[in-house]
Amino acid sequence: MQAARHVVCALSGGVDSAVAALLLRRRGYQVTGVFMKNWDSLDEHGVCTADKDCEDAYRVCQILDIPFHQVSYVKEYWNDVFSDFLNEYEKGRTPNPDIVCNKHIKFSCFFRYALDNLGADAVATGHYARTSLEDDEVFQQKHVKRPEGLFRNRFEVRNAVKLLQAADSFKDQTFFLSQVSQDALRRTLFPLGGLTKDFVKKIAAENRLHHVLQKKESMGICFVGKRNFENFILQYLQPRPGKFISIEDNKVLGTHKGWFLYTLGQRAKIGGLREPWYVVEKDGAKGDVFVAPQTDHPALYRDLLRTSRVHWIAEEPPATLVRDKMMECHFRFRHQMALVPCVLTLNQDGTVWVTAVKPVRALTLGQFAVFYKGDECLGSGKILRLGPSAHTLQKGKSKSRVATEGSIDGPGHGPGSGPTL
Repeated sequence: MQAARHVVCALSGGVDSAVAALLLRRRGYQVTGVFMKNWDSLDEHGVCTADKDCEDAYRVCQILDIPFHQVSYVKEYWNDVFSDFLNEYEKGRTPNPDIVCNKHIKFSCFFRYALDNLGADAVATGHYARTSLEDDEVFQQKHVKRPEGLFRNRFEVRNAVKLLQAADSFKDQTFFLSQVSQDALRRTLFPLGGLTKDFVKKIAAENRLHHVLQKKESMGICFVGKRNFENFILQYLQPRPGKFISIEDNKVLGTHKGWFLYTLGQRAKIGGLREPWYVVEKDGAKGDVFVAPQTDHPALYRDLLRTSRVHWIAEEPPATLVRDKMMECHFRFRHQMALVPCVLTLNQDGTVWVTAVKPVRALTLGQFAVFYKGDECLGSGKILRLGPSAHTLQKGKSKSRVATEGSIDGPGHGPGSGPTL
C-alpha cells in the first residue's frame, strides 16, 4: 500500500490555517504543522504576540494529533520584507508588505524548508484561493529546473498552473498571492478555496478548536499591530518636516513631520482646521503634501498608471497581450476593492501601462496592481508611475480654452465638478 502523502501546513495560530490542517487530516494525509516567527516584538502591553500565536498553533497540533515545528525567519523577514517596506516609504510610496512576505517568506523560505528539510510532498496554507490543479495532480508535480538562458520549454509554459479566486469572493486572497512563483503554486494545496468563512468557523467550533475561534481577525500590517503608525515609522525613519498645501490655490494650511507618513486618499490631520482635507499629491523634492477639501475631489482621480516589470503567475504574459500588445482585463490595487475594467499595454521591458475604463480614486505609488481575467489571477506589478489627475487635466483644458477663446471657466468646469470621464 502506498504511504500517506506528507503535507506540511503553515499554521499562524488563527482559525483559517487550523481548519486547513484539520481538513488535510480528514483527507487521509500525513500532516505536519509549522509556525513561522517573522517578527520579534512586544505589543503595547509588553507581550510578544508571536509567542501567543505560536502557543495557539501548538495547541492546534495537539488537538489534531500532528507533529509541530517552529521556524524563525526574523532575519529573512527583515532583509526581504521590512527593509523594502522602509525603503518604499522613504521614497514616498505606500508598500504592501503582505504581498512581499508571501513571495519571499511563505512561498520561498517556508516552501523550501517544507520540501527540503521535512520531506513534504506538498505544502498547504489557510489562504482563501484555488489553483487549477486537483490534489492528486499536485502530488505528481516534480521539481523541474528552469531552463537557463533565453529559450524556455514552451510545452512546460503552456501547462502553467493557474491561480483562481476563492469561492467566497469577499474573503478571496489571490490579491496577496499575486507574486507567488509557479514552482511554489505547483506544490501548494489551498483546502479553504471552496469554503465560506462562516463554514470554516462552523468546522472549527465542531472540532474543539474554540481557542482559535475567539481570536480577532488579523488586520493591518502584522509588525505594526495596534500601535500608532506614525510613532512606529518614526522609530525607523528620520522626520522630514514639510508643508500641507491646498491643491486649489497653493495656500499653506499647516505642517507635518514627513511626507512618507501620508498616502493618497487618506484624511490629513491639519492642526487648527475643522473641516476634512484629503491627501491628493506629494512633492518628494520639497517634502510637501498637497491636499484637497473633498473626499471625491478630481485631484484624487486618475485613469492611467505604469507598473514595474509584471510578475505573471504563468511566467509569461498572456498570449493575447504578447500578440496584440494590448489586452482587456480587470485590476485592483487594494484587497477587497471592486475590480476595475482596464486595458493593458505591454512595454518591451516587461512593464505595463494600465488604462482604467473610468478614473479610479486614490491610485497609489508602491501598491501592487493585481490583474484578473474572469476568476483567474494573472499576476501583478508594482505601481511606479501615475498619469495626470482629473484636476490637472481640467486645469489644462481651461487654460487652453482661455488661450483659444479668451473666456473664463463656464459653469460645470470648476475643480469640484467631479472627475473627467
